[in-house]
Amino acid sequence: MTIQQPTPIRGARTRTTRTPTKPHGQWAVDGTEPLNANEEWKLADDGLNVRERIENVYAQGGFASIDPTDLHGRFRWWGLYTQRKPGIDGGRTAQLEPHELEDEYFMLRVRIDGGQLTTHQLRVIGEISTEFARDSADLTDRQNVQLHWVQVEDVPEIWRRLEEVGLSTTEACGDVPRVILGSPVAGIAADEIIDPTPQILEIAERFVGDQSLANLPRKYKTAITGHPSQDVVHEINDCAFVAVEHPELGIGYDIWVGGALSVVPRLGERLGAFVAPERVAEVWHGVTQIFRDYGYRRLRNKARLKFLLADWGVERFREVLETEYLDAPLPDGPAAPKPTTIGDHVGIHRQKDGRFYVGAAPLVGRVSGSALTALADLAEQHGSQRIRTTPHQKLLVLDVPEDGVESLVAGLDALGLSARPSLFRRGTIACTGIEYCKLAIVETKANAADAIRQLEERLGALEPEIGRPITLHVNGCPNSCARIQIADIGLKGQLVSIDGEQVPGYQVHLGGGLAGVDREEAGLGRTVRGLKVAADGIADYAERVIRRYLADREEAESFAQWAHRADEEALQ
Repeated sequence: MTIQQPTPIRGARTRTTRTPTKPHGQWAVDGTEPLNANEEWKLADDGLNVRERIENVYAQGGFASIDPTDLHGRFRWWGLYTQRKPGIDGGRTAQLEPHELEDEYFMLRVRIDGGQLTTHQLRVIGEISTEFARDSADLTDRQNVQLHWVQVEDVPEIWRRLEEVGLSTTEACGDVPRVILGSPVAGIAADEIIDPTPQILEIAERFVGDQSLANLPRKYKTAITGHPSQDVVHEINDCAFVAVEHPELGIGYDIWVGGALSVVPRLGERLGAFVAPERVAEVWHGVTQIFRDYGYRRLRNKARLKFLLADWGVERFREVLETEYLDAPLPDGPAAPKPTTIGDHVGIHRQKDGRFYVGAAPLVGRVSGSALTALADLAEQHGSQRIRTTPHQKLLVLDVPEDGVESLVAGLDALGLSARPSLFRRGTIACTGIEYCKLAIVETKANAADAIRQLEERLGALEPEIGRPITLHVNGCPNSCARIQIADIGLKGQLVSIDGEQVPGYQVHLGGGLAGVDREEAGLGRTVRGLKVAADGIADYAERVIRRYLADREEAESFAQWAHRADEEALQ
């Protein structure tokens, strides 16, 4: 692989009081010599190259034939992680080595840029699941579909079937540009500002699989929306574009950079620049190259774009982007207005062409291959050939005639997909958890599903008083795949001490959220000292704190607003 070494910018070596004496491992400043083991194997062989070995060596030789560096590293570039061996409790997660935790099966992530699927594509995913993945399928909050129990021997055939219908697993994981989040209602919503599909497709077609971007410091996440609900959680992506109308230049995008959660959450920031639709791919490429060339590589836990932005600041970041990576500067631009509608698109909505789209909630993103196949059949029976996944673990069926809506809703219910869910089902998401994930400490999906059922029984009659979904996000470890810091109630999996006994449970984050109908701007949740919840106590805690909110709130006060002003005693 040939490594591009950009010219260092003036002042790039300037040290501040926060900068360690050791180099950051920035290619443009410190050179490309690897400073840790991860960087060594990435530089030794491009992650994209492992596909040939999977097809020609490992699929024939089986799991035992896989080189350990490929297995624990380069396989990710093709959407493959080993899954957790059954029966290993969360207390041993940090004690065992990866090879001791892993089973000889894989999670395989199907990349779905913009969340856009045809019913034919969905059926192929469903059929792959039932034939090769024990009927498993999870909808992620990155608009992907994840399958489990995949064997390496079957991966070439899975790829063949996916690619035959225009899908892939290319760069679905790894230190690369991950899936591009896109508005699930792109091109159909009656209130859409701009259809971002051309921009999403241009980025995906030009840059996914591009070897010049296949060795980034860490993962890199993108989001683009043209909908006023700002439905792609843009504030927590590395690079995001939000539709806006410029008073002189017309419709385009406001650009955000440097957002990410995990154990050190940081919300993205506006560059204050207006990006015309025809320049989105160029600007995205520029931001991505900044990350490649100036991102920190010495320490993995400091290798996200958010750390570079924190040190540089917005002004310097924009200057480097415009002077080193773009053909011309960007004009200043306004911020997008605050959303006035919820962006999960659940329910029944009229499209701009007069037909309808129906958004349905599975139970915490858990579906199955057979359910996906049945959904494809159901949609086609109701005149639809288009499905969308969402950043909220939901599914949309597009293009439904008005006289077919209620029949479709009934069919969705029969598949476990509710178009009229309770507020608790609508507002709850969960990560993979200890069932499959080697990093997890606590079970998530089963616990969250049980909590939903209990809350529906206990608080269902209070839904009119509650008014809108109180988001409940359940995560199996501190890494925040389920976005715990931006939920009304966010639960971070860990071992907790309850009555002197150490048990699986959660640390609680309260009052987080992104800009929306009930808050002016994005903000992270607060933690309450000593507040821990046992794994089987989610519903008890949620019921208690929701009832206290209803009793104490001021007029029109959201849960997040109340949670940030309430005394710690009220949040226990």
